[in-house]
Amino acid sequence: MKIEIFLSDEQEKLTPPEDMEQLIEMCTRAALEEEQIDEDAQVSVTLVDNEAIREINNEHRGIDKATDVLSFPLGDEDSFDTDPETGAILLGDIMISLERAKEQAEEYGHSYRREVAFLITHSLFHLLGYDHVDSEEDEKLMFGKQDKVLEKLGITREA
Repeated sequence: MKIEIFLSDEQEKLTPPEDMEQLIEMCTRAALEEEQIDEDAQVSVTLVDNEAIREINNEHRGIDKATDVLSFPLGDEDSFDTDPETGAILLGDIMISLERAKEQAEEYGHSYRREVAFLITHSLFHLLGYDHVDSEEDEKLMFGKQDKVLEKLGITREA
């Protein structure tokens, strides 16, 4: 399985984790494996600051406050769009506020890298069709899968 990553850093406040592209690739591969998807895939990740994610959150969700991550899946509930040239599935777009990730890492007492990996993985499961907002059962399932992926990668709260 080939994972193609489109990474864009649109903020100037924080340096992303040193291995950002590798982190995205590892999390994406592990999430797809957890879902038993073995197709080539593409994912777009944009790194922003709190102000930018607040504006996007307000524009798309009507919530005028900064959040940690936003997910914009492609395709519909039953299938993924595909790249006509490569046949890779197009997972969608992830936007991460590095400012919020840093704040949460400090708040939860783990590394910045671990928080960014968590946000990537969390968002990937949204791109894969999971939603924790409307169902407690779905929330347990989604968070269980996230934990499993991060454990598999050795990205623990202590790491």
